[in-house]
Amino acid sequence: MKRRIYDEDHEAFRGSVREFLERSVVPHVDQHAADKALPREFWLEAGKQGFLGLEVPEEYGGSEAGDYRFNAVLMEELSKVNAALSSCVGIHADIVAPYLVELTTEEQRKRWLPGVASGEILTAIGMTEPSGGSDLAALKTTAVRDGDDWVLNGSKTFITNGYSADLVVVAARTSPEKKAKGITLFGVETAKEGFSRGRKLDKVGQDESDTAELFFENLRCTDDDIVGELDNGFIHMMQNLPQERLGCAISNLAHAKQILEETLQYTKDRKAFGQGVGSFQHNKFLLAELFTQIDVTQAYVDQCVEAHAAKELTPIDAAKAKWWTSQIQNDVLDHCVQLHGGYGFMNEYRVARAWRDARVSKIWAGSNEIMKELIGRDLGL
Repeated sequence: MKRRIYDEDHEAFRGSVREFLERSVVPHVDQHAADKALPREFWLEAGKQGFLGLEVPEEYGGSEAGDYRFNAVLMEELSKVNAALSSCVGIHADIVAPYLVELTTEEQRKRWLPGVASGEILTAIGMTEPSGGSDLAALKTTAVRDGDDWVLNGSKTFITNGYSADLVVVAARTSPEKKAKGITLFGVETAKEGFSRGRKLDKVGQDESDTAELFFENLRCTDDDIVGELDNGFIHMMQNLPQERLGCAISNLAHAKQILEETLQYTKDRKAFGQGVGSFQHNKFLLAELFTQIDVTQAYVDQCVEAHAAKELTPIDAAKAKWWTSQIQNDVLDHCVQLHGGYGFMNEYRVARAWRDARVSKIWAGSNEIMKELIGRDLGL
């Protein structure tokens, strides 16, 4: 069915994104994987094209689309190249940027936003800790008042863009006695004394993604580095998670759909027993099921995108979209590997890399089990 959420402006933007990716990204994806990171040249060129500033007001150098559907188009096209690309750009432009636009002071906006939009300041968000996982309220990183300063101590892990980031939005406990109501967000510039990074983490998939451990040892910040309200960081994170989870859903689905379409062509070209492997009844029925699952899921995700563009998306609907698309993505890509036979297990084939890349989507941005817990609570259970 024809998708009806995008108009001519969105499709023109899609064309610009595709042209950029074909010119500046696709020829270099193997090098990105070898380096375990996207080079700064990529970020600067993406910034020059206006792709990093969709959330940033024009007065600070952004393009301020004012329409989440442009974000969705960007995520879809990035995901067709590989899952890591949409993850890294999504963290910077779709997740961190709203924090820096909506929760900051005028001084902070002038300090950070022009660089965020241009790609000169690469961002990350420091929520997850080695012992915490999805339990954001159990943070152990602390920020203790010392005169006019705050002294940060602690660590974060699994941080996308963490190895290269210039600015990290860090969640720290400022009032331990208040538990979840005593968390504050800080904009930590990584050039500060007391900040250090561990190794680039050796992941099962998404080799192109720069993922690292971060450490804070007596790192000093001031009130001018607080993002949002003191002790209100947990609420700020909860308010921003629906957009993060919707972004995951958009990327999950676009990634799976692209690989499924490539697999369909493979089953037409690959011959066994004198005919295309896709023409065998089992495979024909399987492909019919997979394409139907993708199309039906797309209808729900598109509805969520429309709702979010109208500022009507609920956290529960975002949770549904996140868990369902990550499950569908993994199921579809597992079948795609099977349809490729032995070649599906070779890293030189996109389907194998996509299969590995997709697995984390059931874990990050809140595990699928956490998503179901939220949905179940909403049902009154």
